[in-house]
Amino acid sequence: MSTITPDSLMTLEAYSKFRKARHAEVIAHRRLRSVRLGEHLNLQFEDEQTIRYQIQEMLRIEKIFEEEGIQGEIDAYAPLVPDGSNWKATMLIEYPDPHERKRELARLIGVEDRLFVEVEGHERVYAIADEDLDRENEEKTSSVHFVRFEFPPAAREAIRAGARVKLGCDHRHYPAHVDIAAEALASLAGDLQPG
Repeated sequence: MSTITPDSLMTLEAYSKFRKARHAEVIAHRRLRSVRLGEHLNLQFEDEQTIRYQIQEMLRIEKIFEEEGIQGEIDAYAPLVPDGSNWKATMLIEYPDPHERKRELARLIGVEDRLFVEVEGHERVYAIADEDLDRENEEKTSSVHFVRFEFPPAAREAIRAGARVKLGCDHRHYPAHVDIAAEALASLAGDLQPG
């Protein structure tokens, strides 16, 4: 469970100093936990460190220092911290050209529900998407989705033991899969508790 509380966060002044000293390290951690799926999907797998950084960044950008505002940011982002049986990720659909993006977001309705993780020797685990609110309509999907992959105990154990793991999508307009790189997988395996 997340241990992000108002008391565990840095003040704006302390975070400013931390950010100057450790920004590159935090970015490297985020990059390690980022998996590209094909040319246009990017999954940023979250953990307490990435979410703590996100909250601190929001507090800095919005200059939030009052208790109520701080708690609001925690309430918004803390649910994205994995809780031992799952991986949670921010999925970004990336098309730099605005016209292409508009066209593709219309074609990719439902793509977030067709993401899966396949652990060697186990059934595919499909994403549970956008539990906080719906991010698509009849005309298009959003370019940002929040997804959770909930693993049965045997799959968790296999991941922790070093099984090969694929990330994939079987949406008819975006079929893709990729082996999760060993370094990223080692970091993600740390999110899982024994079954």
